[in-house]
Amino acid sequence: MSARNRANRWPLVGRDNEFNSFQLAWAAKHCEGMVISGAGGVGKSRLADECLAWASREGWKCARATASVAAAAVPLGAIAHLIPDAVDLSDPVKGFTEVARVLSAGGGRMQWALLIDDLHLLDATSAVLLRQLLDAGIMRLIGTVRSGEPIGEAVQALCGGDSLHRVDLAELGRAQVEAVLRKALDGTVSQHTVHALHAASGGNMLYLRELVEGALSAGTLTNEGQLWNLTEDQPSGTPKLVELISNHLAGVDLRARPVLELLSLCGSLSLTDAEAFAPLGVLADVEAAGWTRTTRERRRTSIALAHPLYGEVLRSRIPSIRGRTLLLELVKRIEGYGARRRDDALRIASWRLAATGTADPAQLLQAAALARHTLDHPQAATLLRAIPDDQHTFLSKLLLGNSLFELGDASAADEVLGSAYELAHTTEEKLNVVFARTQNLFWGNDRTDDAFSVNDAALAELTGPAEQACLRINEGFMRITAGHPDQGLALLEDLGEDPLAFPNTSIWLMGSAMRPTALAVTGRTSDAVKAAEHTYTVHSQISEQTLMHPVGQLIPLVLGLSEAGRLHEAREVGARAWAELGQVRNPQLGIWLAFYQARTEWLAGRPKDALRWFAEAAAQSRACPAYRAMRPALAGMAAAAALLGNVEEAQALQNEAATYPAMGFHNGEGRMGEAWLYAARGNLRAARAILEEAAEEAKHYGYVTSEALLLVDIARLGGSKGVVKRLTELTGRYDGDLSPLYARLAAALATVDPDQCLAVADDFEAIGADLLAAEATGAAVAALRRAGHTRSAAAAAQRAQARAARCQGARTPLLDITEAAPTLTAREQEISRLAAHGTTSKDIAAALHLSVRTVDNHLHHAYTKLGVTTRRGLAEALGMKPSSVLAL
Repeated sequence: MSARNRANRWPLVGRDNEFNSFQLAWAAKHCEGMVISGAGGVGKSRLADECLAWASREGWKCARATASVAAAAVPLGAIAHLIPDAVDLSDPVKGFTEVARVLSAGGGRMQWALLIDDLHLLDATSAVLLRQLLDAGIMRLIGTVRSGEPIGEAVQALCGGDSLHRVDLAELGRAQVEAVLRKALDGTVSQHTVHALHAASGGNMLYLRELVEGALSAGTLTNEGQLWNLTEDQPSGTPKLVELISNHLAGVDLRARPVLELLSLCGSLSLTDAEAFAPLGVLADVEAAGWTRTTRERRRTSIALAHPLYGEVLRSRIPSIRGRTLLLELVKRIEGYGARRRDDALRIASWRLAATGTADPAQLLQAAALARHTLDHPQAATLLRAIPDDQHTFLSKLLLGNSLFELGDASAADEVLGSAYELAHTTEEKLNVVFARTQNLFWGNDRTDDAFSVNDAALAELTGPAEQACLRINEGFMRITAGHPDQGLALLEDLGEDPLAFPNTSIWLMGSAMRPTALAVTGRTSDAVKAAEHTYTVHSQISEQTLMHPVGQLIPLVLGLSEAGRLHEAREVGARAWAELGQVRNPQLGIWLAFYQARTEWLAGRPKDALRWFAEAAAQSRACPAYRAMRPALAGMAAAAALLGNVEEAQALQNEAATYPAMGFHNGEGRMGEAWLYAARGNLRAARAILEEAAEEAKHYGYVTSEALLLVDIARLGGSKGVVKRLTELTGRYDGDLSPLYARLAAALATVDPDQCLAVADDFEAIGADLLAAEATGAAVAALRRAGHTRSAAAAAQRAQARAARCQGARTPLLDITEAAPTLTAREQEISRLAAHGTTSKDIAAALHLSVRTVDNHLHHAYTKLGVTTRRGLAEALGMKPSSVLAL
C-alpha cells in the first residue's frame, strides 16, 4: 500500500466519549437526536457520519443533506430531495402533514435518521418542517453546527429542547493526534513528527489531514523502516488547505487586516497595542469569527491568531515593504513607552531583524539570552548569527556555541566555542567554555578522547579549588557515559546535594543527572531513584539559565525505576517526560528518553514497543546528527526484531549497528541483538557463547545490572546451570525486585522444578515482566508434561498462553516448547529449531559437536512426534516463521 493510500484511510480516533454518549442518548425513548458543534475542520462531519452509519446498522432508514448559503435562498432547498414526490406543497400546512404521513407509512417504531451538515445554514422552512417531524416522533436528527456562526430563530427552535443531545467537539489533543496518525499511516510515528503536526494543525482534523497529505506529496514525511518521520520542523500544507484558509480570510473586515498581519509576523500583541491598529469593536468581531483568541495574564490582556496555519497564509500575502513598515511602527510604539516588560528586548530585536535584516548587537545579545533562557535554541542562534563578526563578545560566542550544540550542529559549535575560549578572560569564563566544548565533543562529535584532552588541559591551567572541583565533576560525567561507572562515581563524590553550594550550577546539574544513572547500572537502584527524584525537584525550582532542561533529570529516573523492576512506574515517568519536553528542541534528551523507554519495554517483554522506541532513538540520532547512541539503538532494534521472529530484518539492523563505533555505556548489552539473532535461527549454543562474552565484559566494567540481564538470557536459552551461582552472588550487589527474581528463575530452570517456575512466574507478572512470566510458566508446563502430570500441565499451559498473549508476538525457545512441541526433548527441540531455519544436518552436527547420524535420528524422532514430514512442516509445527531458504 502506498503512503498516500494509507493517509486516505483516516480513522475516527479520539472521539470514543462523544460516540458513546451518542449511543446512550439515542437509546433513550424520548431522544430527538444529536447536534455536534465545534470549529471548522474539527471533525464534526466525520463523527456525524459515524453516528449515521451506526444508526443504519441498527435498522434505521437513513438520509442526509447539506445546508448551504445557496440552498438557504430557496425554501426547503437543502432537503428538497427528501420530500416524497407525491406530496403537494402548494398548501404548506397540508403538505407538511402529508410528508409526515408518507414518511411514517408502515407504522412500527421510528424509522428515519437524518444527518444535516452545517445545520446553522438551514433555511427557516426546512427547519419548521423538521421540527414537526421530530415532534411527531417520525424522525431523529443528527446535525453539525459551526461554532460562532449566527443561527436563525427557526433553526434555534429546531435545536431547542432537552430531547436533543448536544456535543461540543474540541480540537484533538496531542495523544489523540498520535493515535490518528498511527492509524492513518498504518505505522508508528516519531515523537518529533507528532509534536510538529500537532503544533501546526492545532488539533484540527481537517488541517492535520491536509498537512500530512502535503508532507507525503513533498517527500518530507517518510517511513524509515520502523516509523514515520518528518524531515522538516514546519510541515507545509496542500493548496487545498491554503485555499480553505484564504476563502475564510476573504470575509474579514478590512479594518482588521493590519492587526491580523501583525499577529502573523509577531505571534501576539497586547490588547493596548492591537487597539492602535484596529478599533476594539473590530477586534471583538474577529475574535467572534474565530480568527483570534484572547488570553489574560495578571494585568495584561493579549491576543494571538487562533491557529498557527492562519499566520502562514497571512505572511505569504504581505508585501515585504508593508511587512517592514508594520514591524517598525510597532517597534517605535513599544520603544516609545520605554520597553519595560521583560520580553520587550527579545521582541524588539527580533522584529528589527525581520524588518531590516540587522539590529543593534547589544539588543541581539540581550534578546538571544532571553531566547536561550526559554530554551528557544533556533531563535537564539538566528539572533546571534546576525551579530557582525567583529562585534561578537565572549558571551555571544558562548551562547551561540551552546545553541548550535543543542540544535545538533556539533562541528559549527566546536568552531564557535574554540573562538569563545580565546575571548575568555576570567577563570569562570574559561570554565564555562571548557564545559560546553567537552559536552559538544563528547556528545555531538563522538570525539571522546578529544573531550578528555580538553578537560585535562583545563585541569592543568585552572588550578583553583572551585575550578578543579567543577572539572572533576565534568570528567566524572564523561567517565560514566564512556563506560566506567565506578570511576565516574568516585569523581562525583564532592558533588553534594545543593547546587547553590557548588561553584557552577550547570555542571552540578549535569553531574547530578549522571550520578543516578551510574548508581542504577551498578545495582544501587534505590539510591538511583531517590537521587533522580531529588535532582528533578531541585532543577525544576532553579530559575537561572542552565544548559539542560529539567526533564533531563527524569531520564535517569526511568532507568532507575526499570532496573529496580518498577516497570509500570518507569513507563509512566517516560510518558510524563515526553509531555514536559513538548516542543523544546533538545535532540540529546529525546534520544536518551526514547532509549530508556525502549529498554523498559524490553524488560517488560514487549518487543514491538521496544522496537518502536529504539527506532525513535535511532531516528533522532540521525536527525541531529549525533551518532553516539546509534549502535546501542540499532542493536536494541535487532534484538527486538529477532524476538519477533523477523530474522532478515534483525540481520540488516545488526549489520548497520556494526558500522557505528561502540559507545561503551551499558557495556555488554550491545551484543544482545547478535545473540538473539542466533537464538531466532535456532543456534542456542552460539547465542549463549555471545552472551557469556558479553556478561564478562559487563562484569569487567562494573555494569551489574547489564551482567544480570545477560546472564538471565543465558538461562532462558538453555544455560541455566552455568549462571545460577553468579546470579545469586549478584543479588547482594543489585537491589530491587529484578535481581532476586533473575536468580530464582535460573535456579528453577536448572532444577527443572515446576513449582518454583510457577512461583517465580507469578512474581514476574506482578512487576509487569510478562515475557519472563510466560517463559517461566512454559518451563513449568514442559516439566509437568514430562512428569506425566497432564492436568496440571494443561492448567499451567492456559496460564502460559494468557501471559504470552501480552508479549506482542514474542517467540523464544521456552515459549516454543510450551506451545508447539510438548513432547520433544531439549536436544530434539534444539536440533529441530536449527533445521527449521534451513541449517543442514552436517552444519547442525558441527555446531553441536554431534555426528550427522545422531542429528538425523533426533530429527526423525521429532518428525514422528509432531506428525510432519518436511522441515517446512517442522517450522510450522514449532510455531516459527519458515526460513526464506525453505521457501525457495
